[in-house]
Amino acid sequence: MAFTGKYELESQENYEEFLEEIGLLNAKTDHKVVTEVLQDGDSVTWTQTIPNFTWSNKFTVGQECELATMMGSKFKTTVTMEGGKISIQFPQYHFTAEIVEDKLIMNCITPGEKGVTFKRVSKRI
Repeated sequence: MAFTGKYELESQENYEEFLEEIGLLNAKTDHKVVTEVLQDGDSVTWTQTIPNFTWSNKFTVGQECELATMMGSKFKTTVTMEGGKISIQFPQYHFTAEIVEDKLIMNCITPGEKGVTFKRVSKRI
């Protein structure tokens, strides 16, 4: 499934609980996040924007790459894609993204018995 497009936040679940779990509750925003994805084959640029803040990562599916967390910390990982779903292991959570009925569905899941699943649904704009 091609991810290329621009998407605006439509709904989200467990947002504050997720931010609290990863120690970023002070980063909470009420702005509608805009996600822009540029995909050229296996090469992807993934950018999320709110007023006065942009977070962007570039990667090639199946190859080790260096990504940055929301707070700018860099880490190495291999991005995978299976069944049209992107999967990335961040230091504090596991991220997946897929297109379902022209909507971008993103999940961030923290590990452990009391793990939090943060779900974000964005509509194509």
